Amino acid sequence: MSANGSPLRVAVVGSGPAGFYAAGALLGGDAAVEVDMIERLPTPWGLVRLGVAPDHPKIKSVSRAFEKIAERPGFRFFGNVEAGRDLHHADLIRLYDAVVYSVGAQTDRRMNIPGEGLPGSWPATELVAWYNGHPDYRELEFDLSTKRVVVVGAGNVAVDVARMLALTPDELAPTDTTDAAIEAICASGIEEIVMVARRGPAQAAFTTPELIELGELAGADVIVDPADLELDPASEATLEGDTNAQRNLGVLREYAAREPEGKPRRLVLRFCVSPVRILGEDRVTGIELVRNRLEPDASGYIAAVPTGEHETLDCGLVFRSVGYRGVALPEVPFDERRGTIPNERGRVLGADAKPAPGVYCAGWIKRGPSGVIGTNKKDATETVELLLEDAAAGLLDRGQEASADAVDALLADRGVAHVLYEGWTAIDESERAAGEPLGRPRVKLCTWEQLLEAAPSPAE
Repeated sequence: MSANGSPLRVAVVGSGPAGFYAAGALLGGDAAVEVDMIERLPTPWGLVRLGVAPDHPKIKSVSRAFEKIAERPGFRFFGNVEAGRDLHHADLIRLYDAVVYSVGAQTDRRMNIPGEGLPGSWPATELVAWYNGHPDYRELEFDLSTKRVVVVGAGNVAVDVARMLALTPDELAPTDTTDAAIEAICASGIEEIVMVARRGPAQAAFTTPELIELGELAGADVIVDPADLELDPASEATLEGDTNAQRNLGVLREYAAREPEGKPRRLVLRFCVSPVRILGEDRVTGIELVRNRLEPDASGYIAAVPTGEHETLDCGLVFRSVGYRGVALPEVPFDERRGTIPNERGRVLGADAKPAPGVYCAGWIKRGPSGVIGTNKKDATETVELLLEDAAAGLLDRGQEASADAVDALLADRGVAHVLYEGWTAIDESERAAGEPLGRPRVKLCTWEQLLEAAPSPAE
């Protein structure tokens, strides 16, 4: 409770895991707090809805915790409201006592090699958004008629992309993959999917459960060259304290010892190779790779150093999965080098490197794209603890305009057709009802028009 007796009003910008965990921490304590969650899309949950692979329903079930947060007194959801367009940073500072930016890392990192911009060379993030039904990516068309696809990267997103492209119709049928993606994957001409990692198996970022899933695919043999699993001394030394890498090596060695069963597709895992050029004139026709050797640097980091050994693979599609990157918001401080909002444990730092009063951040835009969904809970809690400390110390500028009515009035004045949480639940119920007779968790509405039509406006 503030000195003037009114609840602390906080805007949380972004409705992914970090945003919901921040809202939960704000609303779950002793302080009187009201939270307005601002989301560009008509739907909440961020990557839980639009990034987690559709064949991973257990991971998506974290949304139940978010639903409980949304039921708490003081919570409001404003979907279809874009920060920087419908509500500016200056508006948020004026209309709220504090703002928490939890907008994630919305774009991909580039490889910066020749041919990267050719048709057929895609960020993996765009394929993920497409098969998950993100309305901004509904119209994309991926030519899956090619026989070979190359996925660059060794994290869980790369594994998801490789696995999704290898799923059979029976494996896709019970998922919430979009209908268009199911049709395209089932009709594809893909015979081989090659994952390439610049460093060795001991440095791969994917987690063991995701790696194990590759070996359980009904329609694809997993191929690993035993020679790729011979570790250099430095990599061998790192295994001692890395249980995930130890487990990964065990799984990879089991794959290397398997005899292929002659399944329709091959999923090949390659290590210590980097792309140096994507080939083709009008579209992708191949990729040039260089063999790497691993060398520890002065800090102990094991770096991939190119050798003179090159090879070329024919392929028609390349998906790069070499990391995410944050995007700057208008008027909000941004570190271009790191792709994050500059901050100290969640307190946003201004141009003078001092905390900007009332401005905070959480999640990937705070720390960079690392960790799993649960990592955001500790991250967001840290930010909220500092925010509440600052409020208790009187460091927040408690503006007279910080009221729910003022926000409603501004949105109405600007003609913003926002979607309240009741609108999202209507979308949710519609999708679930469409999926139930098909044995699917939901059939997603994939266009802006469909989503907004399914969500009743606040006036209705």
